[in-house]
Amino acid sequence: MKLITNAQRERMLKNGRLTAQGETIDPHPVVKLFTPNGAATWLLTELDPSQPDVAFGLCDLGVGCPELGYVSLAELASVRGRLGLAVERDLHFQADKPLSAYTAAALKAEAIVT
Repeated sequence: MKLITNAQRERMLKNGRLTAQGETIDPHPVVKLFTPNGAATWLLTELDPSQPDVAFGLCDLGVGCPELGYVSLAELASVRGRLGLAVERDLHFQADKPLSAYTAAALKAEAIVT
């Protein structure tokens, strides 16, 4: 399974272009990725138009320190957990608030809460 769909890629590139143009945006996460046999989760909102493999969003490696940052989709696609399972896209995730709200909740809970 691809980490992001073509439609998600387009939405994330659009958000990335707005940020690159100096716009201040607070979009809803476009995609949620997670490790099925671990505690890592990523809520991603945009792709860097100059490096379309680099995504921005809320990243939580499952150690109690969620943070906003950048991540390589190619690196995520290569990650395998102890059982050999790859990072997956949450097919049922529907963001109901902007990234800032997820970030505030994650900092309080010390983990991404969806």
